[in-house]
Amino acid sequence: MKSLEIFSGAGGLAKGLELAGFQHSAFVEFNKHACASLHENFEAKKVFFGDIKDFDLNTLGDVDIVAGGPPCQPFSLGGKHGADQDSRDMFPYAIRAIEQLTPKAFVFENVKGLLRASFSDYFEYIILRLTYPGFIAKLDVDWKNHLSDLRSIGQLPYAGTKYDVTFKLINAANYGVPQIRERVVIVGTRADLGVPWSFPVETHSEDRLLWEMYVSGEYWKRHHVPKAERAPMTELLQEKIIRLKDMYGMFEPEQLPWRTVRDALQGIPDPQAMHGIEDHIFHDGARTYPGHTGSDIDWPAKTIKAGGHGVPGGENMIRYPDGSVRYFTVCEAKRIQTFPDSFVIKGAWGEAMRQIGNAVPVLLGEAIGRELAERLGARNDSADARQPYRARL
Repeated sequence: MKSLEIFSGAGGLAKGLELAGFQHSAFVEFNKHACASLHENFEAKKVFFGDIKDFDLNTLGDVDIVAGGPPCQPFSLGGKHGADQDSRDMFPYAIRAIEQLTPKAFVFENVKGLLRASFSDYFEYIILRLTYPGFIAKLDVDWKNHLSDLRSIGQLPYAGTKYDVTFKLINAANYGVPQIRERVVIVGTRADLGVPWSFPVETHSEDRLLWEMYVSGEYWKRHHVPKAERAPMTELLQEKIIRLKDMYGMFEPEQLPWRTVRDALQGIPDPQAMHGIEDHIFHDGARTYPGHTGSDIDWPAKTIKAGGHGVPGGENMIRYPDGSVRYFTVCEAKRIQTFPDSFVIKGAWGEAMRQIGNAVPVLLGEAIGRELAERLGARNDSADARQPYRARL
């Protein structure tokens, strides 16, 4: 099955879909550094460097999936909150691609802020436009009036393509990504295909991690961490463990444990040692300040963020049991976002961290891609199709 990646970034979602068995038709990306990364990791001739407004969709043949992450700054909790008033809102161009290409399905990812109450009408408008991509606004009709028409579409003539659209706020940690990363994922399947969609079953849980830390002790044994260096048991944590034991009794939680920073970085040498890993370079100057205390080594990382103007914030630090901190290297940040070690991120450290922070975790993209492929009938043996994903977990 073929996929078109729009607003591709460095290619996290694209890599996940590739691992799920999709073949890329094209990549559309505006940032030159991200395009350089795409050139390194995918077929260079398929990468379009430029504004999506200038990309000719007619050059493509049949496309089964349209996927991407429309720029999230208009909806970011840390941004200016402009939504539809922000010129960086690229959802209209994502909808145009759906209207013109009529793919079997689409996958879009965006920040949690998209669900903010103040954006509720515009988010409803996005969902309805994706549901009825051929229902175009009349000349000089603004989006609010168009939304009113869309709400009444059952009473209006519409013979265009329709999609069954579902969205969910997903925490990537629940799919084996060693990072607390909450993002809105929107999936649509073409209604005429009659394909029911539900998001992949979550595979990992906080309960199991806490169980292995403070009930069975398996986590510390696995990493050979002595008792003196283990995370202390706070009063709040003690109460949580008591509730865990009451809930599960003698049986451990069924899901796999959340993966921690320590899990993710296993096997990577200290960045200040002699190692020869090109993108594993130590950067000095990390410090904590209120609200930016780094990511605890024995917990999933805080959300890797792009930072203002490509400068990584305090979330992009690792914090050790003694309270010391240092910045993640590019190599380590790739592990946190579940990129393969061999994946090349072009640009200086700050720019590379920006690309990684903007990416969809590869493992999450793969999980969604495999579910889509299975439901669209691209694979005959679903058990075998899911084995590579399970093996990576």
